[in-house]
Amino acid sequence: MSTNQYRRRSGIALGAAGVALAGSVLLAAPASAHTPTWSVDCDSVSVDLKYYSTKAPNTVTITAGGEEVLSEEFGKGFHKEDLALPQHSEELEVHLKVVASDGARFNFDETKTSPVCETTEPTEPEPTPSETMPTEEPTPTESAAPSPSQSTTTPPAEPVDDETPAPTDLAETGSSDSTPLIAGIAAAVVAAGAGLMVVARKRRSTKA
Repeated sequence: MSTNQYRRRSGIALGAAGVALAGSVLLAAPASAHTPTWSVDCDSVSVDLKYYSTKAPNTVTITAGGEEVLSEEFGKGFHKEDLALPQHSEELEVHLKVVASDGARFNFDETKTSPVCETTEPTEPEPTPSETMPTEEPTPTESAAPSPSQSTTTPPAEPVDDETPAPTDLAETGSSDSTPLIAGIAAAVVAAGAGLMVVARKRRSTKA
């Protein structure tokens, strides 16, 4: 075999190998380009889809416990964070499904479990010192001093006059009911005496 023929065959072989390698790279490129990532916690789900085909719409759907949480079409990429999940008291299955427009081999279908959120019981606030101190009720006293508004004023006692009024009726001094009669007789005697004196003076004057 001549040298030229050997070189020609080697070039053909290398060209075929290069084409095969390029084809494998081109076929693998779309698969590696589609990058779905997502996470689930007790009350939300986040999803990030990158490098999808833009020739036709792609579809993303999220369901939780059979209830649809999200269903949208997207183009090259899609990103959502903290999508609220239904409240649940036990573990909840969350299902992500991506339908790629450039072939079924690029679809994505996966299920994750959402745990139950830990709930802490509310703690009662500690009472303040003013709340713990018992209120003391005032002890009633037997004799409470009256307030100025409630005190009663006693009217002052009337002064007693040391001088006792003299009795209007004279005490009996031994006289009887005949005292007026005696006084009348005495008055008559005096009047008679006076009359006698007048008569005597007239007689004297006539004699002279």
